[in-house]
Amino acid sequence: MKLEMIQVDAFTDNVFSGNSAAVVFLADWLPDQVLQGIALENNLAETAFLKPSHDGWDIRWFTPTDEVPFCGHATLASACALHLRKGVERTMRFSTREVGDLLVTPQGDGYRMDIPRFDPDFAISGDALVNGLRDDRWVQLFRNRENYFVELASEAALLAYRPDLPRIAELGSFGLCITARGNDCDFVSRYFAPDAGIPEDPVTGSTHATLAPYWAAKLGKTSLSARQLSSRGGVLGCEVAADRVYLIGQAVIYMDATIHLP
Repeated sequence: MKLEMIQVDAFTDNVFSGNSAAVVFLADWLPDQVLQGIALENNLAETAFLKPSHDGWDIRWFTPTDEVPFCGHATLASACALHLRKGVERTMRFSTREVGDLLVTPQGDGYRMDIPRFDPDFAISGDALVNGLRDDRWVQLFRNRENYFVELASEAALLAYRPDLPRIAELGSFGLCITARGNDCDFVSRYFAPDAGIPEDPVTGSTHATLAPYWAAKLGKTSLSARQLSSRGGVLGCEVAADRVYLIGQAVIYMDATIHLP
């Protein structure tokens, strides 16, 4: 069996930056262990699998170790692959198993992605998180359904942070996102999910479902600019609505490939 795969760098306009994701086109779902094996072989933060549906595509995402309920950058990568390799010009609908439908529309030289809004939950204990973070310069602590978040005092503090990955892994399925007000943009962030096989994610679309409304409330604006300050880096635009967040970003194809399965 041969499967078409496209590797895309998302939230960037240049290869070797942004967050790389593989997009695999399927006629029907393969066994989960095969999908997980492909993701492990790719050894990227995420591999997205697409299967045609009646009004778009069903989508699933796998890290090298687990299936995850939501991934923003691999959804953007999927839209880029469909747009540039399959000639899809319309709004693309991706049906998920846990977060509803995600819509991505080509817009100028990039894409506009419609994702759920997950407001920050401030009613949490900080003990486990502080032990993982091991830094007393945090300003605010909150969480959503998938991750813990810490606002740090400055962009410099965020850049200086050195993660204790074994301690962060003790948070289990929850990742850790640190954020701060940006020097040249509205806010910056970094994201760590060692328990999911991601020591530091280059750019994380899904965390902005919570970061965008958090910073919108703090800064008193609904249109924001964001950067993720990983070694590869990435740029996102964010628009906050009543129950949705719109992410604006670019993506570029790095590689076209064929998977050969027995």
